[in-house]
Amino acid sequence: MSSFARPRDAVDDHLITPQNSAVLIIDFQPVQVSSIASRPKRELVANIVALARIAKLYELPVVLTSVNVKTGRNQPTIHQITDVLTDIEPFDRTSINAWEDEDFNRAVKATQRKKLIMAALWTEVCLVQPALDAMHEGFEVYPVVDCVGGTSLEAHQAGLQRVIQAGGKPTSWVQLICELQRDWNREKSVPGFADILFAVEGH
Repeated sequence: MSSFARPRDAVDDHLITPQNSAVLIIDFQPVQVSSIASRPKRELVANIVALARIAKLYELPVVLTSVNVKTGRNQPTIHQITDVLTDIEPFDRTSINAWEDEDFNRAVKATQRKKLIMAALWTEVCLVQPALDAMHEGFEVYPVVDCVGGTSLEAHQAGLQRVIQAGGKPTSWVQLICELQRDWNREKSVPGFADILFAVEGH
């Protein structure tokens, strides 16, 4: 058995590829992380670090944003993420809905990717609002369900349901990395794939 000699078009593929998607990481800041009640905090942090490492491994465009750092009301993005994404400067906002921030909005559109892989805290607010706006403007949204969290399990689930009912396509970080890898013949990313997978499983 062998893979097709001519692979599918990576830009037009209906599945997620490194050439047709971007990663949006929204408001992973100490206050938001500490208030999560829908998932163990250590697990959440391990999962979002895995997502950041996936984006770096497959060279996906990343748009990173924080809220209220420059106003002095909040602390910057947690170092576990910025330690991975060392060359990504977060866009700081005052708007609760990241899509309503001009710099963030422009940066997302500048990626020229229609598939947006999204992780945000909290699920019910900072994921839901930009996800709904992005879909309204014709983007495909893929919330990474194990990389988001809410102030309660009920709030988290309600947030995800609202995104899904509007057309969002839920994924997990393991599903995502396998979808991006797709074929073991793509040998360049195989060592990194294994490192990410086993680092979190052994956490």
